[in-house]
Amino acid sequence: MPMSTIDSRVTLPRPSTSGRPLAPSQLEMRLPTLLSVIAGTIDPTGFLNLGNLFTAHITGNLVVVAALIVRGGRINPAQVLAIPAFILAVATTWFLAKVSGRRGPSLARLLLVIQFLLLAGVLIVSVITKPSTNPHGLMAGIAAMIAVSAMACQFALLRLALPVAPSTAVMTGNLTNTVLSLLDSRSLTQPLMAGDVERLRGSLHLLIGFFGGCVVAAVAVSLLGDWAWSLPVALAGVAVVLR
Repeated sequence: MPMSTIDSRVTLPRPSTSGRPLAPSQLEMRLPTLLSVIAGTIDPTGFLNLGNLFTAHITGNLVVVAALIVRGGRINPAQVLAIPAFILAVATTWFLAKVSGRRGPSLARLLLVIQFLLLAGVLIVSVITKPSTNPHGLMAGIAAMIAVSAMACQFALLRLALPVAPSTAVMTGNLTNTVLSLLDSRSLTQPLMAGDVERLRGSLHLLIGFFGGCVVAAVAVSLLGDWAWSLPVALAGVAVVLR
């Protein structure tokens, strides 16, 4: 009796209609760009409306607080509270991911929904209480902590659900990748890094997305005031639907 070359119990990967294997990293390729745009809209909106607070760049708050301590000036309490709030939000996101038992795209969708709800909360608080009129007040601080939590959720999402994805809020690393990849792609000798074209394309998408989000957010704050939070909320909703 001839021996079968393929065990019938083995499940082979399903080929794509084009004859090539299905790309398992489509989510990693598409979602980071949209998240980068979202981060680009959140950070300027918080900075301009909530007392020079960085909702995405906790390092920026550390720098501002240290400078004000040394040189004098009024410290926004939310700038200090943003640090423990970010830590607590990341820990809470990890706990929710652990309890849910989800992994990969399924977990990404859950965390995208949570981010959307948090940003919707910032919009509701901002529209009702107008924290931009008193950026150092209590309501501005509450709105800021919710916005910081939303960005903490986004950071945790990338590490927990899309660990190979690049950062969508801290552009220093992406700018470094862009410069190095551009130099490697133009070099006549052996490149120093592998996959420089793909890395260059991905980094450029993130940089352009983040910068574009910043510009649009600055315009939105000038025209809409506290209603400018509706922009990142809408984009977060798109991320949930298109995920």
